[in-house]
Amino acid sequence: MYKKGLIILVILVILVLSISVDVNAQCAMCKAVVEGGNETVAEGVNNGITYLMVFPYILVGVLFYFIYRHKKGAKN
Repeated sequence: MYKKGLIILVILVILVLSISVDVNAQCAMCKAVVEGGNETVAEGVNNGITYLMVFPYILVGVLFYFIYRHKKGAKN
């Protein structure tokens, strides 16, 4: 049962990663500010994007940690 679920998960991940849509990296307003501003403004925008991007990865990591700990405790 575990292998079947893993195979389905791998197939889903491959399908999701193979379907891509071209997107713009920034909205029009952000792009205008970065192009018209100095280097510190661009650095600030990039730091803000990085800051917003980190939290979903932290949440997913914590979720997988708790799942791992729960499954490890169930085996004992």
